[in-house]
Amino acid sequence: MDTTHRRPVLIATALIVGLIALALLVGGVWLVGLGGSWYYALAGLALAATAFLLWQGHPAALWVYALTVLATLLWSLWEVGFDWWPLAPRGDLLFLIGLFLLTPWVARALRPRGGVPDVRGGRIALGVVLVLSLAAGTVGIFRDPTRIEGAAPGVRAEIAPDAGGVPPGEWHAYGRTGHGDRYAPLDQITPQNVAQLEVAWTFRTGDVRGQPGDPVETTFQVTPLKVGDRLYLCTPHQLVIALDATTGREVWRYDPRIRDQLALQHLTCRGLSYYAGGAADAASSAAVPAPPGAETSEAAAPVPPADVGAAAPAENPVPDLPVAAEDGPTAPACPSKLFMPTADGRVIALDPQSGRVCADFGGGTGQINLWVNMPNVDPGAYYSTSPVVVARGMIIVGGTVLDNVSTSEASGVIRAFDIATGRLVWNWDSGNPQDTAPLAPGGHYTPNSPNSWSISSVDEALGMVYVPLGNQPPDQWGGNRSEAVETYSSAVVALDIATGRVRWHFQTVHHDLWDYDVPAQPSLVDLTVNGERVPALVQPTKQGELFVLDRRTGAPLLPVQELPAPQGAAEGDHTAPTQPKSALSYDPPPLSGRDMWGMTMLDQLACRIRFHQLRYEGRFTPPSTGGTLVYPGNFGVFNWGGVAVDPEREVVFTTPTYLAFVSRLVPRGDDTTLYVQGDNRPEGSLPALNENFGAPFAVQLSAFLSPLGLPCQQPPWGFVSAADLTTGAVLWKHRNGTVRDLAPVPLPFAMGVPNLGGPIVTKGGVAFLSGTLDYYVRGYDVTTGAEIWKARLPAGGQATPMSYQGADGRQYLVVVAGGHGSLGTKAGDYVIAYALPAP
Repeated sequence: MDTTHRRPVLIATALIVGLIALALLVGGVWLVGLGGSWYYALAGLALAATAFLLWQGHPAALWVYALTVLATLLWSLWEVGFDWWPLAPRGDLLFLIGLFLLTPWVARALRPRGGVPDVRGGRIALGVVLVLSLAAGTVGIFRDPTRIEGAAPGVRAEIAPDAGGVPPGEWHAYGRTGHGDRYAPLDQITPQNVAQLEVAWTFRTGDVRGQPGDPVETTFQVTPLKVGDRLYLCTPHQLVIALDATTGREVWRYDPRIRDQLALQHLTCRGLSYYAGGAADAASSAAVPAPPGAETSEAAAPVPPADVGAAAPAENPVPDLPVAAEDGPTAPACPSKLFMPTADGRVIALDPQSGRVCADFGGGTGQINLWVNMPNVDPGAYYSTSPVVVARGMIIVGGTVLDNVSTSEASGVIRAFDIATGRLVWNWDSGNPQDTAPLAPGGHYTPNSPNSWSISSVDEALGMVYVPLGNQPPDQWGGNRSEAVETYSSAVVALDIATGRVRWHFQTVHHDLWDYDVPAQPSLVDLTVNGERVPALVQPTKQGELFVLDRRTGAPLLPVQELPAPQGAAEGDHTAPTQPKSALSYDPPPLSGRDMWGMTMLDQLACRIRFHQLRYEGRFTPPSTGGTLVYPGNFGVFNWGGVAVDPEREVVFTTPTYLAFVSRLVPRGDDTTLYVQGDNRPEGSLPALNENFGAPFAVQLSAFLSPLGLPCQQPPWGFVSAADLTTGAVLWKHRNGTVRDLAPVPLPFAMGVPNLGGPIVTKGGVAFLSGTLDYYVRGYDVTTGAEIWKARLPAGGQATPMSYQGADGRQYLVVVAGGHGSLGTKAGDYVIAYALPAP
């Protein structure tokens, strides 16, 4: 029979297979030269043979291809086992081509030849191999080697519902109380009825990112407060809004009218701070003696307050900022107060009832100007993105400093101000840690010192505020850091509330070169240790450690080891010989070539090549000019959302995220050239990120992605998990979230996606999370980790939910859905309340 008319199908197929073979051969040989797997080069040879035989119309093409698919299947199972998502890219392309080779169009075009297997035998062989591949994949779909099954314990310790001084139905601070445990002592919503949750009301703020002057990272990250019958929240552009907590009706709105042309890296407001008023209106609380082992041996004595309006050094004039009491309606006196940090470097005091500016605060201005005594004044380059701490008649304020822009930035000083007047009481500067007396007029704080951009916690009974610190810019090169900076960088520091002096500190990373600043609020909880109740602190970190410390002294309650770390820093720098690791750790296993991923074998091959090109010796591999793989990346296993602690079960609910990043040091030849901005040069006053002006290196930072823009490491990338805080045991761990809102085609594949935004837990045994990169809020059974409820959100939910009781007696769950600029999740302005159906 003449098959000439059928030849085009073979020629087209041979060309396609041949092109794939060429890519595998070239890439495979390159990979072998880098010390990687031989599979791709050998597979390229086998496919080249298949392509040649197809071109010739030879039936042996089917046999060669069947052997190639079989070898691929066996190699894949050897590398990753029966796990669908790692298996799929190794064989999906070959499987689809194999299906086409079984079609009648191909079979009829192949010409049987004497002495060679016929077409029917080759088709049977290929069919059997494809069935085996399909079976292996099917088994993999129902297996999850990363999953840990178990159960959290029941109640171990009864906790008073108003522990922490907050009524059980209210939420007075970012983490509900100053302890930052994100635990709602409400039990109306349970695993048995959570599926009945429905939208009770929706409020839209009218504030969405995309305005002129917005940086990329303009985000709606607020966790509202609930005080009395009202909710209080702030928006990315700094509006403050009060809502009726039961109906969602707007009660009042305040606009601080922040100045424009700000040098912003981030534009957000994570929350407000509330002061209820009372006897301790002045910062005159008695000192609390330092416990044994504290870093200061002196009794903590009160420090005379200084004038918040004191003059700044002449070379660092206080910028001309709006004055709240002049720009809006005022209240002559505010027995209780809300405190709002603004992006231009102020803290404004508001009357919670009316939303008016407190005229009795800040010398009649209604605000504190955080630029007083600051070096390197550049409005927007320093401000408090997180709510201030309210404690003992003071507000304690940290702030974010521009990351990786220059070595001439503002100070990361921590300051305490009198809550009634706004006068400075003390200042703790990690660059000058011994002197906490208010800075005199004409002085200035240490430039570029480590800052605290996240949320602090407070234990007023012990008289300590617990401050999570970052490191000194630039993040990836530390050759010029001082002894003080080296001591307090990337540490949680316990400061005496009365004086600001250091009571103890615990460093989570030594000589941090990876932007592993301490990102999350410490969570305070009392634990049962050896039959005794011990006040503890749980500190989540970007590298995945959860350090569990005695919050009186900073001594570890769960063991901490110092493990050897990779060496060999960039020129002029050094690395620490060891790094700390906690007994409770979500640090992922080190990556290897077999962990590389992609949609097909081709982009997986590209990721393998890139992996072997980068410097990588495990966690804490130093940055390099050739490029270093950083894993976990500076996105963090944990970030500002932190963790949630159930104080009655003594367990922690966590949301680990695993994403690898790449850093590359770029030698700087001068202090003005933009070496890394490329086409992303900043507009207007926005800063040139990662240029590190004044340092010997700029830095290029990026996620470790395939040519298709997918993570090069195989999924899962996000989990929910629970751990026992008394033993360090991980009780259960499940992948979490889908790629519905990440993929070009909105398919809800449950691959486990990253999360940014914290969880909460409730006395009813349900945890809630909205921060996954798909647009859902989910409820989980704290005991088993099972996902037992979810609701679709209209935008990204990159904020921490909260829960309270309304005037109607119902328990509400409130979720903010506004998206995240740098993550690219959908923007919105939604505040959504859920509740069980009204009786």
